[in-house]
Amino acid sequence: MKILLLGKGGQVGWELQRSLAPLGELVAVDFDSTDLCGDLSKPEELAATVRRVAPTVIVNAAAHTAVDKAESEPEFARTLNATAVGVLAREAQALGAWMVHYSTDYVFNGSGSAPWSEDSPTGPLSVYGRTKLEGEQLLQQHCARHLIFRTSWVYAARGQNFAKTMLRLAAERDRLTVVDDQFGAPTGAELLADVTALALRRVLSPGGDPLAGLYHLVAGGETSWHGYARFVIDFAEQRGLALKAVGEAVQAVPSSAFKVAAPRPGNSRLNTQKLRDTFGLMLPHWQAGVGRMLTETLERSA
Repeated sequence: MKILLLGKGGQVGWELQRSLAPLGELVAVDFDSTDLCGDLSKPEELAATVRRVAPTVIVNAAAHTAVDKAESEPEFARTLNATAVGVLAREAQALGAWMVHYSTDYVFNGSGSAPWSEDSPTGPLSVYGRTKLEGEQLLQQHCARHLIFRTSWVYAARGQNFAKTMLRLAAERDRLTVVDDQFGAPTGAELLADVTALALRRVLSPGGDPLAGLYHLVAGGETSWHGYARFVIDFAEQRGLALKAVGEAVQAVPSSAFKVAAPRPGNSRLNTQKLRDTFGLMLPHWQAGVGRMLTETLERSA
């Protein structure tokens, strides 16, 4: 089996290199790869890459994820998040290959408090959300063998993330303000990669085609960004990290306190029952993954 991975240098792509390697020959590319094109802004060259590699599975971990910037460059965001996905889908279909793709809670309008299910009505508020939804639709239309995983609040130990930003700011400032009216589940790139590998093993087994479809994939539980920040800072303080802003110095504020180009959904809760039932999985609580990531981060900086 041969797997073509796009976006190998991103948070999810980096973990996928590890989780997918035992499944077969892994060909991993990124936007700056030279031998093979992994640049989503060049859809026709992407198609040539697929034809050259002739993979059994295409895993697309690349995307335009700069949510605010997308508002000022909608066509570029659409090329990366939709047009390129459609091209990959058509090439996968021509090969009889499977295609894995990652989407987002931003396809919903963020209203209410109930977790969104896969068949909940969509209503993206931003260019990012609209282009990601179009990418989903193109994949569903043009490639029968697909897995789409919608997720939210992704982090990884590698690179920058919300937790590291909070730790840096808490060490520099006497007070922090963090929004408390947006809710979701911080989800590790490691969890996304491991579930992807497990799901692929199932769908690639005899009789796996009926498992194709759209699934919600996030860690268990929920919190607000303020709750997330407090967990991170309390965790670090308990382990002896010197911080200025701790406890009540981490203040909760509404989203309206910050001006951003793209609206954020208030409700990013995703119902994962379909995924858990279909693949027989238990998704760990978000605190377990964040705690593990923080332990690794703090040990590295010690």
